[in-house]
Formats: sequence, C-alpha cells, structure tokens
Amino acid sequence: MALKALTRNVMRTGLTTLGVIMGVAAVIAIREIGQGASQSMQETIASMGSNIILVLPGAANPQGASTGAGGVVSLTPDDAQALNDPDRCPSIVAVCPIVRVRLQVVYGNKNWQPNTTYGTTPDFLFVRNWNTLAEGIPFGDQDVASQAEVCLLGQTVVKQLFGPNDSPVNKEIRINNKPFKVLGVLSTKGANMLGSDQDDIVLAPWTTVKFKLAGQSAQVTQQSAATASSSGSSGYQANSLNQLYPNTDYASLYPAASASETADTPLPVRFVNVDQILVQARAADEIQSAIKEITDLLRERHHIRPGQGEDFQIRDMTELSNTASSQGNLMSLLLLVVAGIALLVGGVFVMAIMLVSVTERTREIGLRMAVGARPRDILMQFLVEAAMMCILGGIVGVILGRTSSVLVWFFLHWPVGVSIETIIVAVGISAAVGLIFGFYPAWKASRLDPIDALRYE
Repeated sequence: MALKALTRNVMRTGLTTLGVIMGVAAVIAIREIGQGASQSMQETIASMGSNIILVLPGAANPQGASTGAGGVVSLTPDDAQALNDPDRCPSIVAVCPIVRVRLQVVYGNKNWQPNTTYGTTPDFLFVRNWNTLAEGIPFGDQDVASQAEVCLLGQTVVKQLFGPNDSPVNKEIRINNKPFKVLGVLSTKGANMLGSDQDDIVLAPWTTVKFKLAGQSAQVTQQSAATASSSGSSGYQANSLNQLYPNTDYASLYPAASASETADTPLPVRFVNVDQILVQARAADEIQSAIKEITDLLRERHHIRPGQGEDFQIRDMTELSNTASSQGNLMSLLLLVVAGIALLVGGVFVMAIMLVSVTERTREIGLRMAVGARPRDILMQFLVEAAMMCILGGIVGVILGRTSSVLVWFFLHWPVGVSIETIIVAVGISAAVGLIFGFYPAWKASRLDPIDALRYE
C-alpha cells in the first residue's frame, strides 16, 4: 500500500527525496575519497622511509622571532658524522647529509629540470627505503670522498631524457654543463604527501654537488668530506678535506676563532654547510629519544648556551603525518556538515510533502478508519511511506556518490576507497530521516476523526 501511494505521483516522490539523495551522495563521496586519501598518505609516508627525522637549519634571534627552516646556514657534514656516533646517539641507525640544488639536466638534444638534485651519501638509499634500484648500481663512499661525477636518476628524469627502450646506465649526461656518468636508475615511488613527484630527482655525491654544482669552493674548511656509513654495507671511513687535499694549507687561510668569538657565535663563520640532515631512528618508539639525542648533541656542537634558542629545527614524519591528517579530517568534517545540512533540509522537505499528502488524502484516511483501520495502522502506513521514500533516495544517493568517486578517480587520479559499512550506514541514516521527519505527519493522520475526515472536501 505504501509503495502504491508513492508511485501515484512519481515526480513529487522524486523531488521530495532530492535532499536525501544529495546528502547521502555527499556522505558516500566524501567518505570514499577521504579513505582513499588516508590510505594514499600512509603509503606515501612509507615510501619516504620509516622512522625518519629531518634536521633543518633555522635560528632564533634574541628577540624571540625565529627564522624559518632553511633560512640560515648552520648544519655541516661534521654534524651528520657526529650524529652517526652510536655511543652518543644510540637511538639512531642511519644519517645522511643533503645538499639541494635545482639545475638543468641535458642528454643529447633533450633537456629537463628535475624538481631537485640531491647531493648526499649512499646511506640516503637506505634511509629512504630505496634499497633496490630499477637498474644499475648505487654510487659508493669512495665516490663521495673523490667528488666523483656520477649520479642516479629518478624514473621521471629517465622518461624525459631517454627513449622507452634506451637504458641510461653508463650513459653520460650533463648537469649544469658538467659531465656525469649515470650509474643507475631509482625504483618508482610516486608523489609524496604534498603532491611532489619523488621520481623527479637526481642523486649524486654531496661533495660533488656542493663543490662542483652549488658553486662553493672545496678550500673553505676542514669539515669532513663524508659521513661514515651506518647501514653496514660499505665500511667507509670519513676523510677530512685535509686528507682529500693534503697540499692545501687551510689553517693559514682560515685561522681558528678566538675564545670570545666562539662564545659569542653559535658556529664559526666559515664552514661547509649542508641544507639538511636526514636521520633514521632505530624504531618508531625511539623517535622521541632520537630527537632528544640530536638536540643535545647539536646544541653542544654549536656552542648554544642554556636559554638560547637552537639554530636548527627538527621534524619527523609523524608530525607531518599528523598535520596532514588533521587538515584532511577538518576538511572532511566541514564537508560532512554540509552533507548533514542537506539531509536535514531533505528531511524537512519530506515532512512538508507528507503533511500535504495527509491533507490531500484526508477522505481516504477517514474511509480506512470507517472500515476498521486503527490509528496505529494509519500511523504505520504514513511512517512506512516516509521511510521507503527516504530509503529509495538513499539508494539513489549511494549510486550517485559511488559514481562521483569513480569520476574523481578517473579524471583527477585521486585515490578512492570503498566501504560497505559506509553504504549501510548511509542507507540507515536515510531511513532514520524518513522515520523522524515522517512521524509528525503520520501522527497527525492517525489523530483524524473519521467523521470529520469523510466530510472533508
């Protein structure tokens, strides 16, 4: 009987359920896109490496205003080497300094400018879970010590410079007009949580990038030329620049700082700096211990007195993940509020249309009561009509929401997830909307007097 009543006026039924349809469709689409984004973010974090800690240069002045990360020069290769000491930093398993530049790469008549060219050590592959190359071999610690002009290419760079069947291994490319031999190709990682392509990258020894590409002379300090390998794969012992360049008198060029200069400045003025230091903690539950060890050691090395702000900043993937998750959750919450408002408006519309229906069917209600229908039978009839109307709207909304998710995935390549629980809950909510907002019209219909109802014109 309820279904027959709904099919009497299909247009009215469709318009009545429009609000419910839009609300349920929004809930399904938001939930599925949100689940896909969350899963993608977790995969991205895993691709960036496990238990990662990032040390960035960044100072605080006496007035308390801090310089942003990378705004000052304060980290050195010797800092990275010191952090690699298991006696001082037992919670740390691997460390690698990083020098970043953005330069054009040329092969033949093709050129490409990667998102970044990283100068680092072989441990970078271990820290970033890039242990397996697509082809070729990684550069070694001796390449770092000798400033070898060798590199590894990301998949995006390979696609831009080489043909589909053309292997770049052992080919010569030019970076900033300097020849580099390609030793290997990195495996695919995809975009990171900020949307940046992790495969659009070139890796080379940090000494090569710093002294041959970034424009800084090698004859500026006695800082170490490489950090000791922490992954246990190479056993390389770090060499200072005096060891690499024994015929250069660095001491005469840059005399040691006086005691007063050392006390007044966190670091000597002249040193080889790196842009960041990548650290891997031994385990997830040791990240906070590793951060404390990093802070204590760098404060000591940089001669930072108690009460002074650090000239470095420390970030970990958990912090970045929590920030991204909170932003995503806030956006999802706002969209769910909008979807809830749509369901609320749809419920009010259902109630209004049901009241109109009760008025139009007053004589029908009186006739049913006259032949023996009880008030609760009338109540149930209209409640079932309202619930069925909203359930139909919910089903259509689920179909529309799923279609929207698939279209988002197809055209925008955003990840989407499928949740049966969400679909069941959405349909259940639509049924609840029908019962809640259909109760008053149904109650009003059940309270009609049969005689007055039969007299109604």
